[in-house]
Amino acid sequence: MSLFTYSCKDDNHVDSDTVSIMRDVTGSFTNANNYAFTQGINIASTDVVLVYKNVGNAWQLIPKMVYIPNSTGMPNNREFQYNFVFDSQNVQIRIDDQNFNLSTGLNSTEITQYLSNQTFRIVLVPANGSGQHAKQSAPVDYNDYNAVVQYYHLNDSNVPKTKAK
Repeated sequence: MSLFTYSCKDDNHVDSDTVSIMRDVTGSFTNANNYAFTQGINIASTDVVLVYKNVGNAWQLIPKMVYIPNSTGMPNNREFQYNFVFDSQNVQIRIDDQNFNLSTGLNSTEITQYLSNQTFRIVLVPANGSGQHAKQSAPVDYNDYNAVVQYYHLNDSNVPKTKAK
């Protein structure tokens, strides 16, 4: 007589019914596009939408407030926020809460640094609204891009890239 026992419990399990999606979008914030651009992407009602801004060799979760150093000839104490909104088919990345006129309140170096050719990574992950992680507000610290990649077993070596219109 033999006895075979198998346990399905896996504390590191991630919802495998929802496919995580990552996409990079690069665009410029201009007066002509109202300081916003949109990326088409199908978003299930069970997805969490995360957007990260490329900052050198790292990814920083937005929304994120930006405080611009004072510069001669420009308004003082300038600030704005990189932010996003989404619906079931699009993610719009935009600048919000600015306390100065973006068309006249930045010099050319600042326009290049903060508005031109900015790259963002859209990451869709399962919401875990049911199942073993339902009691937790979030199974991983979404502020930590590398922790998100590791937790959801994402391959970020070949993320599709698009240019915003």
